[in-house]
Order: sequence, then structure tokens, then C-alpha cells
Amino acid sequence: MPKFKLDETDHKILDLLIDNTRIPFTDIAKKLEISAGTIHVRVKKMEEAGIITGSSLQVDYKKLGYSFIAYVGVFIFKTSQTQFVLERISEIPFVTVAHVTTGKFNIFCKIRARDTAHAKDIIYQIDDIEGVSRTETMISMEESINDKKRLLHSIFNEI
Repeated sequence: MPKFKLDETDHKILDLLIDNTRIPFTDIAKKLEISAGTIHVRVKKMEEAGIITGSSLQVDYKKLGYSFIAYVGVFIFKTSQTQFVLERISEIPFVTVAHVTTGKFNIFCKIRARDTAHAKDIIYQIDDIEGVSRTETMISMEESINDKKRLLHSIFNEI
């Protein structure tokens, strides 16, 4: 599949959409001093090319009482059990992200919990999955970098 070419206007549109996925095309058009129709066509082309794959909503989990974040490295007895273990992990709603990895862990997960006691329960649920030999947990003290734009701007500079 050929690489989709983005121009400076596309970059600016993506920049604004990253900040606020719900921004009306008319507002983007005003900021960029082009027509809303142009914005619509360009966004549609980026969607068709698979560059824009949807929109997302950001939830402040702290305000919902889920301020505890930890990362759990999962060791599996046999790598052939990876898919089975992932399927069981996906049944635990407090595991928000899971990656199959190389290196020390077979799977690396991010969990959200109310507090340490709740996190312990989640980690024990992961430990109890058939095929898991053990886990290793790292508590997040603070999310210091969560910048969706830095990578995008770096990519823009490459093309």
C-alpha cells in the first residue's frame, strides 16, 4: 500500500483534531482560513487511507475514583499459552492495556485501580490465570509524559 501524502494543511487539521476530536469542521475551517467543505473532504480522505481510524474520548479516571496505576509484567510458562492468557486477561476490566513483548516479560499490562488493595486483587486475578508462572508489578508514581502530538510532529518533519 503506497504511503499517503500529508501536506501542511493536513498536519494542521490533525493537530486540531488531536486536541479536540469533537471540534466542528467549521471551527477548524475558521482557524485555518479555508472552507469547511475542504476540511470535510480532507478528513474523509485521511479516514479512507486509514490515517484517521476513529475518534476517542478521554476520561479522567481519577475523578471516578481510579487514581492508582500500575504496570504488570506477566511471565508465562510456555509462549504457546500467550493467546490463552491474553484472552483471560481481557476478561479483567481493570486491565486497560496489554502488550505481547520480548525481553523479560511475555505480556506487559497496564492496570487501573481504586487503591493498593484493589490493585492487589487485580494482580492476584492475573496470577491465577492458567499458564501464568508469576507477575512483577511496578507502581506508577506519576504520568509525566502523555503527549500525542510529539510523535505526530516528528513524523510530519520526516515527510
